[in-house]
Amino acid sequence: MGLNLDLVGTSSEPRVHTYGWKDTVLYALGVGARLPDELDVLFEGAGPKVLPTFAVVPSFDAMVDVCSRLGANMAMVVHGEQTIRLHCPIPPEGAFSTVAEVTGIYDKGKGALCVVEAKTRDDRGQPIFDNIFSIFIRGAGGFGGDRGPETPSADPPAGAAPAFSITETTTTEQAALYRLSGDRNPLHISPTLAKAVGFDRPILHGLCTYGFAGRALVRGACGGDPARLRSLSARFSAPVFPGDELTTQGWLVGPDRWILRVTTQEGKAVLTHGVAEVGAGVAG
Repeated sequence: MGLNLDLVGTSSEPRVHTYGWKDTVLYALGVGARLPDELDVLFEGAGPKVLPTFAVVPSFDAMVDVCSRLGANMAMVVHGEQTIRLHCPIPPEGAFSTVAEVTGIYDKGKGALCVVEAKTRDDRGQPIFDNIFSIFIRGAGGFGGDRGPETPSADPPAGAAPAFSITETTTTEQAALYRLSGDRNPLHISPTLAKAVGFDRPILHGLCTYGFAGRALVRGACGGDPARLRSLSARFSAPVFPGDELTTQGWLVGPDRWILRVTTQEGKAVLTHGVAEVGAGVAG
């Protein structure tokens, strides 16, 4: 059965996501937040402040909603790229409504790429953040479609040392903890399924690696203030396994623009094409 190409241009029904501070703290723990340096995202008495990459959580179900109608073998689905754009700081509790639209399904030869744009608003109708999920379906290409636009190159400046470099080790339970924030794909916890689709063992969620990178950006580029991160785009270039060491490096290439890369202990680049916009802060 081929992909349902008629999904392009269609939108999900609004999906409401209600959350509280415990959910934002659970997310922060899932992407590696630790004491004492990150008390402000882990302790309700300090706010808590909300990591910008939490934006993927309230919109995740709306994305799954549209992808479930693709007609794809979900065991062959992996995350390709991710973008968030923040319109304001994320509050520690709220009720958000998200509408997701399939903006393109592209033929990449060995697979297909489904691009889903999700827009999230609060209960007053004010925009909070947007997500662009790029979902790669292995083995679903070759249907003669458009290859789609290429992601602009975003390589670190040749020969330049990074402005920051932060190394952290994921735990063997990292994926088990991260999945409690909503992405319960068994690929990330079941050894049997992981082997069935070609991995030696369960892999870490791409969005968990993305969250590690976002935390590093907050520390290295935003002076510890999550409200300064306005956008983050990245490609998931290779799998990460729970227990891997992740080094996030950032290069300042303009007044507000950073290039980002994440590598493992083996020097393998696992998050590339990373581009972030950092400002003085967005209005609350």
